[in-house]
Amino acid sequence: MAITTEKELGEALKIDQDTIEIEGDLTTKVLKIKATGKVAWAVAIGAIGIAVAITLGSGGTGAPVAGAVGIGAVSVLGFSAATSAVAIAISAGSISALNSLRKYKVVSSQENKLKLSRK
Repeated sequence: MAITTEKELGEALKIDQDTIEIEGDLTTKVLKIKATGKVAWAVAIGAIGIAVAITLGSGGTGAPVAGAVGIGAVSVLGFSAATSAVAIAISAGSISALNSLRKYKVVSSQENKLKLSRK
């Protein structure tokens, strides 16, 4: 089954799915997250982590504040990839899901289709 939303991707990462097939607009965002260099990723993950902690810690009511805190991630990833990264982490229940995502290998990449594997 192809994943098309951040929520579905977060859930797949949460259960350590071996192979993940992504379709649609999410493909570009995931590639951007995976392509970010180590130093830039350290900046982005820090800002995303704060945004996720605020959102999860407030039961979702802190989302507007989390959006403002996520500006560091936006400067690295761009708005759409940064907001997707926050949504993926929230869906997975942890920021570590994004580090897990970055460890997947790209098996194939075509227009609006991406296949990732943990092996």
